[in-house]
Amino acid sequence: MITGTLFDEDLIARRVRELGARISRDYAGRCPLVIGVLTAAAVFLADLVRAIEIPCEIDLVAVTRFDPRQGIRIEKDTAVSVEGRHVILVDDSIATGATVGYLMQALHARGPASLALCTLLDRPHRRPAGIDVTYAAFEAPDLFIVGYGLDHEGRYRALPALHSYAPPEQ
Repeated sequence: MITGTLFDEDLIARRVRELGARISRDYAGRCPLVIGVLTAAAVFLADLVRAIEIPCEIDLVAVTRFDPRQGIRIEKDTAVSVEGRHVILVDDSIATGATVGYLMQALHARGPASLALCTLLDRPHRRPAGIDVTYAAFEAPDLFIVGYGLDHEGRYRALPALHSYAPPEQ
């Protein structure tokens, strides 16, 4: 059940435009490769690249969910080489940083010119040191959040705002 609205559609749109402008300034004269982590980051990625005012390329990766027994596995890798490129990895939410840390290591090993991390929701209070977020739209409270690409069991991704959510008790 949705229990409240954390960030409404207008605020999200404004923050995404601000991030796009900042990325455009930071990468002026370059063509960054913006890599989105499927599936939750897809909505944010689409809006973000439209807000970036310089040429950029888009690619996607998909990973298995983090499972301490099985680890992390790349299900869909980048289609283009990151070697020598200015790469921005875009994820929906960064909490513990385990999955994005794995992806950052994998991308770094491929020799990009630079590697930055962008997220819709930063949750630094749940993350040990070592994962530096370059661009964050919002610092999120420690709540379950749905909407704007984030889901609960495949539902609520299409909601235009970000809402707190209480899963039904089983």
